[in-house]
Amino acid sequence: MNVKVFKFGGASVKDAAAVANVAHIIQMHKSSQLLVVVSAMGKTTNALERLARAYYDQQPDQKNAIYAEIKLFHDEIISGLLKTKDSHAYDDIENLFIELECLLESEPDEAFDYYYDQIVSYGEIFSTRIVSTYMNENGINNRWMDARTFISTDDTFREGRVNWEHTSLLIEKKLKPIVQKQVVVTQGFIGQNNDKQTTTLGREGSDYSAAIFAYGLKAESVTIWKDVAGVMNADPKKFKDALKLDELTYTHAIEMAYYGATVIHPKTIQPLQSRHIPLFVKSFVDPGAQGTIVSDGVREKRIPVIIVKSNQVLLSVSSKDFSFIVEDNLSRIFSIFAEHKVRVNLMQNSAISFSICIDDAGDKIEMLKSELAIHYQLKSNEPVELITINNYDEQTLAQIKLNREVLLEQKTRATAQMILK
Repeated sequence: MNVKVFKFGGASVKDAAAVANVAHIIQMHKSSQLLVVVSAMGKTTNALERLARAYYDQQPDQKNAIYAEIKLFHDEIISGLLKTKDSHAYDDIENLFIELECLLESEPDEAFDYYYDQIVSYGEIFSTRIVSTYMNENGINNRWMDARTFISTDDTFREGRVNWEHTSLLIEKKLKPIVQKQVVVTQGFIGQNNDKQTTTLGREGSDYSAAIFAYGLKAESVTIWKDVAGVMNADPKKFKDALKLDELTYTHAIEMAYYGATVIHPKTIQPLQSRHIPLFVKSFVDPGAQGTIVSDGVREKRIPVIIVKSNQVLLSVSSKDFSFIVEDNLSRIFSIFAEHKVRVNLMQNSAISFSICIDDAGDKIEMLKSELAIHYQLKSNEPVELITINNYDEQTLAQIKLNREVLLEQKTRATAQMILK
C-alpha cells in the first residue's frame, strides 16, 4: 500500500466545526497510509503578517493588540473542541504562545524577512497541534511531526528554495517509516535552512509542501481539500456560469497556476508530474463528490478557462534619448525588476516602448518605479485587471470586453490575455 498525502487549507480549519469535519474526513480514510498537511487556521497568516510588521516597526500597542486577537481566535477554537473544561490536552498550545510572546519581547536586529518567517510560521504550528490533539482525543491515532525537520531550504527567507536531494533523503529515511505505521499530521509552508532557522516557501506555499512530501514519499496521490467542488473554469464568485473541470493535464494545470488561478499553487505541479503522482482537488464540504483530477493522459473538454488577476499595475517604459528600447535597454530593465524581486505577469514591446503588467505590491512597486524613472520615461495605469483566457473563442472574448476599456491585448493560438480598465 502506498502513502496518500492530504492537504487542508485555512478555510478547512477556520473554526471548531471545520476542525471536526477535517477529522471526519481523515476517519473515513484512516485505513490508508496518510500524511496530512495543514495550513494556518482561517486568516491567521494575514494576522501574523500584521504582527510581524508591528513587531519590526516597534509599535508595541499594535503588536500587543494583534497578538491578543490571534490568541483569542485559537483559544475559541480550542474551547469549541474540548470535551471537558479541565482538560490539559491543549496545554502545549499555551506553551507555543508563550514562546511567540518571548520572541516578540526581543529587540529586532536582523532583516525583516528573517523575522517574518520566525513569526508567521507559528500559524501552521498552532493549527497542526490543535488538529492532531483533537484527533487523538477522538480516537484517530496520529503523530504530530515538525515539517522543518524534513524540508531543507537555502537562506532565502520568505521564499525558501528547496534542497531537493537533502529533503528527499530526509523524507525517505526518517518520515516514510513513520507514515507507514500511523497517520502523520504536519505543516505546510515551512522549512528550515542549514542553520536550523525557520524559512517559509512563499505565500500560499502549503500546496507546494504537500507536493514536496509526496515527491519524497513517492506517494500514490495528493488530495487538496478546498471549499469548492474542484478546479473551475472561472472564479464562481465572479462568473455565475462557471463549470467544474473533471480532468486536467499537468501542463494545463501549470499554465493555469502560472497565469494566476488561485486553486493550485504554481510550484505544486512539477514535482508531482516528475513522479507521475495524480493530484485530486476535492470539496471538504462534500467529500464524497468526484472533484478534479490532474494527471497524465486525461481527456480534457475544450472549454474556455478564464483567470482574473486584480490589483495589477500596467507600466510602459520608453527611452529618454533616441535609442530603441529593445536593442539597448531590455537587459537593464530586467535586472532592475530582478533586484526588486518583482514578477512580470505579461509583457509587450514595440521599437520605442516596453509594457509590463505586474502585481501591485505597494512600497516595492513605488521603489521600482522610482529607479526606472531615473533612466526612462514611465507611464502607469493602476489599478487594472489582467484576464487570461485559455481555449478562448470570440463569444467569450466579447463577453469579457463588454463595457470595458482594453489597454493591451495579446493572443497566441490557444491563449488570449487582456489588460482591462
